[in-house]
Amino acid sequence: MVLNDEKSNVSGKSLMTALQRQLRESLCPWKATESSGELLLSRYFKQAQHLEELLTRTLKLGESNSALVIAPRGTGKSVLVNILLGRLGESGILGNGMVVRLSGLVHTDDRLALKEITSQLRLESAAANKVFASFAENLSFLLDCLRCGNKESSKPVVFLLDEFDLFCHHRNQTLLYNLFDVAQSAQAPICVIGLTSRLDVIELLEKRVKSRFSHRQIYLFNEEKFDPHYLDTFKTLLHLPSSFPNKSFAKEWNTHITNLTKDANVCSLLKRQYDTTHDIRSLKTLLMMSVCQLQVEQPQLTYQMLAQAQQNLVAETKTNVLQGLSILQVCLVVAMKHLTTVYEGEPFNFEMVFREYMKFCHSKSSMQSYERPVIFKAYDQLKSLELVRPVDNSKGVQREYQLVQLMMTPYQVNEALLQLQGIPTDLQQWASSDIV
Repeated sequence: MVLNDEKSNVSGKSLMTALQRQLRESLCPWKATESSGELLLSRYFKQAQHLEELLTRTLKLGESNSALVIAPRGTGKSVLVNILLGRLGESGILGNGMVVRLSGLVHTDDRLALKEITSQLRLESAAANKVFASFAENLSFLLDCLRCGNKESSKPVVFLLDEFDLFCHHRNQTLLYNLFDVAQSAQAPICVIGLTSRLDVIELLEKRVKSRFSHRQIYLFNEEKFDPHYLDTFKTLLHLPSSFPNKSFAKEWNTHITNLTKDANVCSLLKRQYDTTHDIRSLKTLLMMSVCQLQVEQPQLTYQMLAQAQQNLVAETKTNVLQGLSILQVCLVVAMKHLTTVYEGEPFNFEMVFREYMKFCHSKSSMQSYERPVIFKAYDQLKSLELVRPVDNSKGVQREYQLVQLMMTPYQVNEALLQLQGIPTDLQQWASSDIV
């Protein structure tokens, strides 16, 4: 598949431009194409059906509802809701209904949230000359403005609260209380959908807020396996649709992508990515970096492109920081790597790291061992470099017992050690071996 053999150089460049545009659109982290959207809907069919039914009852029948969509980051919560709203819009059910989107990362207090609600409902002029005694009065006025006589003729409103758990930290949870109160008392047809990755989010709600919430929770647990689910996602993200300008090229490209998933080297690379994180956004980032290497002379995606992209992806700043560490600090990083593996990512403290290091010194190392104060100072410097991060800010806990996490994966540590010069053989073997 060489473009220069089929067309002129100008045509080859235009075809490559169309290919890059199509693939970059498919690999956008926060969006889903038609094919990837269908894949997402098929995996969460029951949950999507439940959520669509709630939205339909609000938009069509004027019934008020509230629900939480709970799933790990990168699962596709926001994308799923947007796809359902798009389908309702195409079918005409959305009609005169309005969608208000709020984010806990942006709207950090109720004042900002209310201002955004006013803006998205386009009621700035109506509320400009009004003086409100409370938040509830202001919100009630906004919803009243959407009424045209009675409940049946009121405009339904869908509130999407992204990062819902952050709204729980607002003072008195006034926004949540009033939204759930309106939904429960059926003052106006609204549907409140919260999106969060915290399983304990219900426990963050105050008692008065919790009593007005429907306690309807929709879980999107990612149960996909590497084969076939992850590989299917890989093929779907790189698939060229039938609308692509050059039909023959699209057919060849799609066949080539299917063949890539049967290549042992490519599968090994993707398995490594899958073991590091199941987040589809990380896979999209890997593929985006690979796609950027495509040229007119090389229009095929190759294993070398994927390998180069993965190498650039894992070569983070923290990996480069290891280049300037002392041997003692590298020993502590290896000890933390082993603890991370043993306890499956659970936090640890200095005492555990110290014990792991001393076991290495006494059993398998001919290296010089250091005194405890020296080791603790080296450990403290790793915290200053942010290679180690405290999991909480508990006061009154001695620093030796403060729980921390290593901010690198075991794979990243191993890859970084391979690039370090002058590492003692004992240390290299300890890093690549099983736990002491």
